[in-house]
This record gives sequence, structure tokens and C-alpha cells, in this order.
Amino acid sequence: MSNSTDRAIRTRLGVTPDAAAWCTIGEIPEPPAEVHGAAGSGPLRPAFMRPLGILGVVLAAPLMFIAKVFSLLSSAEEHLKLLLSTQEGERERARAKKLDLKRRDEAVVELGLDKTFDGDWSRSAGQLLLQWYGHSSHHQRFVALAQGRILLAAPPKRVSVRRDDRMQVVAEIPAGDGVLEDPLPAFENDRLRLRFKDGSWLTLTSEEWRSDLHLYLMRHPQTGEAQGSGA
Repeated sequence: MSNSTDRAIRTRLGVTPDAAAWCTIGEIPEPPAEVHGAAGSGPLRPAFMRPLGILGVVLAAPLMFIAKVFSLLSSAEEHLKLLLSTQEGERERARAKKLDLKRRDEAVVELGLDKTFDGDWSRSAGQLLLQWYGHSSHHQRFVALAQGRILLAAPPKRVSVRRDDRMQVVAEIPAGDGVLEDPLPAFENDRLRLRFKDGSWLTLTSEEWRSDLHLYLMRHPQTGEAQGSGA
């Protein structure tokens, strides 16, 4: 991140995070009506993108298409190189990479990381989900580890630009109440798990593969939480 972005984040959070990244969650399942009502019947989906945001997506679509074409050409080039290669070692590396991706995808399913949460609405993760889009209608959360806490920040409403400048802390998980984990440390991945002390959990998907949070958790595998950052 740029220095200006770092400053904006420090200002909005009120602390300097040990690590942070923008994340999303999967689709929130439909809770039982009585459970939803008891929690205030808050929204279970993010807000729709505003007209200006839609316009931005439309204007960016040609660039995205061009990027996709280049990506496909790059993939085709790699495939052609593999076919033309006479070196068994290169073929073996390609096969190993393909097998690694297969094992990662299998691990995602095996660990339940293709699900939004553990499924129990009465526990901490389920209760947090019931309030998720009531705190902010934005589709992302800036997840930060700071001073032993896990902070979730977002703009009050869904935006398409300047999310860093507009975000505010919308939820805080104190030290001891929950930890952030990389459940797939053996693989380069974009999944994180927010696990609460009651055993419930929530799956987060980071915007970047092996995000700043993943790298931090790699360096601090025992705690899954921040250690003593100052404001």
C-alpha cells in the first residue's frame, strides 16, 4: 500500500494494524425466521451497487475483457510450451503444480471453507452474521489485527471508490474472544478462518492471494492475533 493509503487506514482505525486486508464472505444462508427476527431482521445481503458504480464497471469492462484475453493467451502459451517441451523436468513441475492445486481445492471442501460459517445461528459466528450488513451495507470488510484485537471496518454504505478514506470500525472482536487463522498454511490461498472461543467459525476470502494477513499468520502461527501494536 502507498504511504497515503497507510495514513488513511491509521486515521480511520485509530491504530496502526499489525496486518490487514480487504475480505469478503460467502452468501449468508437464510436463517430461521424467529432467529432473524430476534436479531432485528437486519439485511442479509450487501447493498446494490449505485448507478455511478455500475457506470464505472461498464467503462472498465473493455479493459477487463482485454486483460482476460491476455490471460487466456498467456495460459495458451504456457500450454504450448508444455506440449513442445522436451524436458521431462518441466513437465514434471507442471504436473506437480496441477496436483498441488487439486489438493488445495480438496482441502477447501474438506475443511468446510466453501461454506460461509459453521451453521449454528445461536453461537458467535452466526450472531455476527445476523448483524453483518446491518453494520455496513458494503460488500467487503477491512480485517485488521491490532493490539490483540480483530477489527472489522467498512464504509457505512456500499461504495465503488475511496473505500479506505470512508471506512470506519463496524465490529471489534476482543483478544481472547476469537482468533484469525490461515487454515491452509501449506498452500498459497485466499481463505482465512475467524474462529471464536465457543467453537463457531466464519470463512473470509481475502482480496489478494496470500494477503498481508496470511503473511502475518505465517510468521505468528501460534497466536493468530496481533501482539502489542501501538496507536
